[in-house]
Amino acid sequence: MRIRAERTLRDFEEKYPNAKPQLLAWREDTLQAKWQSPNDIKLQYANASILNSQLVVFNIAGNQYRLIVAIHYKSQIVHIRWFGTHAEYDRINAYEV
Repeated sequence: MRIRAERTLRDFEEKYPNAKPQLLAWREDTLQAKWQSPNDIKLQYANASILNSQLVVFNIAGNQYRLIVAIHYKSQIVHIRWFGTHAEYDRINAYEV
């Protein structure tokens, strides 16, 4: 997979330094992945939440943080949509970020 908005991901790492190790691990996993469907994601990340055919929420740092991405399976592109604490996630509409 290719990751779009990686600069945004690095900004999150700076803002939330205790999430950095797991964000780096997620990045490496994603760059090596060849996900073809949401089922492929669930095989690798059982705790990921599939919101629809493209939107996925990943739990980061023991569910302290949430990462929302849009995945385009045919083009193998992951677009970073949002990152924040679990409490911040509870206050947003994940479909509209």
